[in-house]
Amino acid sequence: MVKKIGLLGFALLIVFVFLYKDKIMSYFSEDTRSVNKREVKLLFREDPTLTELIDVLIEKEVIADRELIRSYVKENGIDSTRFAAGKYVILSKTQLSNLINGFVKEENGHGKAEVKVNVIFNNCPTIEAMAKNISQCILADSASLVEYIYKPSTLKKYGFTRAQVPALFLPKNYEMYFDTDAEAFVAFMANEFKIFWNSDRKAKMKEIGLKAPSQVTTLASIVYAEQSKISKEWPIVAKLYLNRLDKGMKLESDPTAKFCWGDELIGVERILYKHINIECDYNTYKINGLPPGPIYVTPGAVIDAVLSPADVNYIFMCGKPGGGGHNFALTNAQHERNARIYREWLKKYQRDKR
Repeated sequence: MVKKIGLLGFALLIVFVFLYKDKIMSYFSEDTRSVNKREVKLLFREDPTLTELIDVLIEKEVIADRELIRSYVKENGIDSTRFAAGKYVILSKTQLSNLINGFVKEENGHGKAEVKVNVIFNNCPTIEAMAKNISQCILADSASLVEYIYKPSTLKKYGFTRAQVPALFLPKNYEMYFDTDAEAFVAFMANEFKIFWNSDRKAKMKEIGLKAPSQVTTLASIVYAEQSKISKEWPIVAKLYLNRLDKGMKLESDPTAKFCWGDELIGVERILYKHINIECDYNTYKINGLPPGPIYVTPGAVIDAVLSPADVNYIFMCGKPGGGGHNFALTNAQHERNARIYREWLKKYQRDKR
């Protein structure tokens, strides 16, 4: 009995192979694979039609036969209106079924084989500068990003004022789909913000006497604007400003005054009295306490330095001769001496540059 069943199964297999031999041979044929001999990267800024998809695949020498693609789509009942925009990487000799199905949208709106792109935005003093950087990585343009971020409903949704909202964005290297729009980008960053501000960081925030993550980021942005190169100074500068806050002293930070002038002081090395005398909500020579929001889109490492400040009592700082670092002081007399030494060096340095 077992032998008869085995013979019957073998006979059915022979019949199946005979009836479908063309499709079986086609499946294993070179004709059903892409013709590219090396990896090919494709980028669609909008959802392509079937014709547009075929045109690109032909142009990039991924396939050689237009009708092969059309036939495959028709025979397999693929909805040709559901090909997704985005970035794709086509490997050499990719199976036709994997190639075409890879462009089909899944429930999340992304192609099945769509790959993510690197998104990074470092050294961005403003939301506008950040948006310009991001627009070079994803589909959303800088104007739509800025408009959406500052939209009253967006600010209300995430609990920020217009001044505070730079605190929502933590610059580092992220991976996102290329066809990410402004709304999806902000939602992604809000989730990263939530992950970053865990219970441990919130506990440290209370220990240093600050009430909200946006306040910590505002102070961190001043620290970073004062010192962006020598990270070992971050905890010292952070504590210096915390000391001034505790004593009810104005922060008197040059970068906050410079921020008030916008692009007008770009490239200016030395902030003068006329610069710090400007009336502005961010100018800590004029206001008490912290500015209304960050003056820089600040890296997480600087925020952590503020949350774990150095054990120092400094309340004064000024540039150190040679550039880059700072001299710190406990008293105004010490600070004036450090400032005089720095001014003398700076004059000589500027003469030597001429």
